[in-house]
Amino acid sequence: MRILLTGASGYIGQRLIPVLLDQGHEVVCAVRDRARFDRKKYNTDRLSVIALDLLNEKTLGNIPYAIDAAYYLVHSMNSGKDFERMEAISAKNFVRQIEKTQCRQVIYLTGIVNDSQLSPHLESRKSVEAILHASTVPLTALRAGIIVGSGSASFEIIRDLVEKLPVMVAPRWLQTKCQPIAIRNVIEFLEGVLLREDCYGQQFDIYGPDILTYREMLLQFAQQRGLRRRIFTLPVMTPKLSSYWLYFITSTSYHLARNLVDSMKVEVVAKENDLVDRLGIRLLTYREAIAIAFDKIEQNLVLSTWKDAQTSEALASGMERLIAVPEYGCFRDMKTRKLSNPALALDKIFALGGDTGWYYGNWLWKLRGFIDKLFGGVGLKRGRKHRAVIYAGESLDFWRVLYSSRSEKRLLLYAEMKLPGEAWLEFRISDDNTLYQTATFRPLGLGGRLYWYAVLPFHYFIFNGMIDEIAKAEM
Repeated sequence: MRILLTGASGYIGQRLIPVLLDQGHEVVCAVRDRARFDRKKYNTDRLSVIALDLLNEKTLGNIPYAIDAAYYLVHSMNSGKDFERMEAISAKNFVRQIEKTQCRQVIYLTGIVNDSQLSPHLESRKSVEAILHASTVPLTALRAGIIVGSGSASFEIIRDLVEKLPVMVAPRWLQTKCQPIAIRNVIEFLEGVLLREDCYGQQFDIYGPDILTYREMLLQFAQQRGLRRRIFTLPVMTPKLSSYWLYFITSTSYHLARNLVDSMKVEVVAKENDLVDRLGIRLLTYREAIAIAFDKIEQNLVLSTWKDAQTSEALASGMERLIAVPEYGCFRDMKTRKLSNPALALDKIFALGGDTGWYYGNWLWKLRGFIDKLFGGVGLKRGRKHRAVIYAGESLDFWRVLYSSRSEKRLLLYAEMKLPGEAWLEFRISDDNTLYQTATFRPLGLGGRLYWYAVLPFHYFIFNGMIDEIAKAEM
């Protein structure tokens, strides 16, 4: 079967691709920016990639006519105040185009809706489901609550809170009930309903066996990790204050934190159905989901992370335009070192960031990340997905990977921190075993130029120290 997968570069999409390929399907991956989707990860001729921006009608024609089913995994939760309108337009454009194809089923992953007072996020998801349901192509809607798995937003936020705060003063929405589900079960449901006619035109809540408050989720997470934690609720904490609390403690963006807080005030308990019996799925408990997630992390087998979906406004028009680093109107700091052990240096380059750090002046990098958070940036807490492997499109602390090739011995990063301009950081090893480390900054106005000169003394120590450590012949 030929399957269209929208949102293929997202957290769920990247988990679903290998499952669909293992089942023998041909997968057409639809992404807004092809440069952010690394085709090299999938060694098969049954996977193709198309550029599709559902807000840009010119790209709708890229959807192939000959498809059997389509997954709709598109959302704008990371966007600003206008995400409801954007999601509605995207859904309407999708429906209009999908009706022109041979598609027999659309599968939509959405949120559980069981409260009359919905958050804007859940209200938008409900509206999108109605738009998709009105199509002539039958819809199967799967409604999930909190998704727990390595790299999921819920898992990483809970992990940040539990591992960083021995004592938490938290908002009262921690008493809200929810029904978490393991990411493994979500993928089983998504694959299981594919082209099942008894699921056409139907909607199902998908859920795990545990009904927990957010407080209980935090405490059970702590127990699973062997940590003792105390939580005190503060009833006067407003949604806005709660959002800032999440934003500064965790790696989430403020927009996402606000949408999450709004959703967490609403009870998310599933309506029982027989889909799990129809598909023969064994539901994992919350504790089992946590244990599996950490097993994947420890084995360095995290397939996807929600942080890779976070993006700056500069990347909205695509990464390809940024790969060619500008030469004119820029400040540049280039340093070179002759390498006696180029293989080791290459390993160090591709291990930068995350738990490894930046080899020199890590406290200065952390300070820069904290300052970035104060000004509404992504900060330094996003880390990296793998300890030694990095692909184009992935997040790396407050950088975005534009180009990554071990065979070419080149890594190119683009800054997503708040800056009065644009910044690139490139590492390249030449054929004569010379390491080139180049920081490029394109200033925006006078403020950008003043910023460059203000940080120049720090750059001298940080960049010299970093390249010296990379060039060392030993670890």
